[in-house]
Amino acid sequence: MSNPSTPALPSRRRALKTFASLGAAGSLGGLLLAGCSRDDGKTASAGSAPAVVKKTGDKVAFKYPNNPSFDLIYLADELGYFEGTNTRPDYVGKIAAPQIIPLVGTGEIDFGSRMVPLVISAIASGADLKVVAAGGKTLQEAPHMKYFVRKDSGIRAPKDLEGKTIGFNSFGACAEFVTKKYLRQHGVDVNKINFVVIPDEQAEQTLVTGNTDLAIIHAPFSGRADNADSLVRLWSDFDLDGGLGGMAPYSAHGQFIRQHPEAVRDVVTALAKAGNWVNANTEEARKLVAKRINMELKNVDRYAYVDDLVVTEPPIQYYIDILQSEGKLAAGKVSVKDVYTNDFNPFATKT
Repeated sequence: MSNPSTPALPSRRRALKTFASLGAAGSLGGLLLAGCSRDDGKTASAGSAPAVVKKTGDKVAFKYPNNPSFDLIYLADELGYFEGTNTRPDYVGKIAAPQIIPLVGTGEIDFGSRMVPLVISAIASGADLKVVAAGGKTLQEAPHMKYFVRKDSGIRAPKDLEGKTIGFNSFGACAEFVTKKYLRQHGVDVNKINFVVIPDEQAEQTLVTGNTDLAIIHAPFSGRADNADSLVRLWSDFDLDGGLGGMAPYSAHGQFIRQHPEAVRDVVTALAKAGNWVNANTEEARKLVAKRINMELKNVDRYAYVDDLVVTEPPIQYYIDILQSEGKLAAGKVSVKDVYTNDFNPFATKT
């Protein structure tokens, strides 16, 4: 059943228009760039400020990555949830996953979606950003990330990974910290494991060819590995921590928040509507994403989203505790309240 606040499905005509437009998303080639570039070829500078509203009714364009992925900004845009507002996404080109939060922190992009520990670390280093909406959540049937090995690898238990190479999409995020916490709980010396960065869309092939021994792959690309004959899934993050580490929130640059509070509200509202729509229409959402990333539908893993995208504190405290235990964050340096706000979410319960 859909959430009471879930918006109505788009009309068949709009859906067909959406599928057609997403078909032009193109291939996955060239995803990882050293920086971000605007679609017109101009490069955003670190000192560039958000668009300034000159008068009531002026449009506010927020800078956002144009990556092939399962992302609520793209879905909200295609589903028409920015219509009737003065806020629109300005897609600034493809941005490598490890660069997204640093670029939000400097204002080169105005919004970004990456995991909580990256946001905490950025805030601790003085970056000007804040989580404004919860994002994906981990369910047993819809995990945030999955763990794969080759069937003939002999790897079946955590201890088997000592001396092996693990590929994941970036250091400092969920794949590193959730995994290390789990392995240590099972007596594994993580210093005997080689961790390397492999983009999600390349992780399956890198594992198949023997360049890594275990691959941690996020949706939607994890579905392709699930269907690979030579691979077997060991775990998901739901198996490791019950999903507590799976919230993938949306963060905004502090200057943009202060200058454009109504635009932030527009974005968070559109995100919440899109997340609720995905939860109520998982197959339609997968079809839209399959078109966007140019992947066979059978290989596209689904996402689940936090209801109404209201941020809760336990997933944030979970990563504060992990970062402190890993020696990456001094005790008391960052509190939960420093990391997020629900002030721009119209669905949040006011206390």
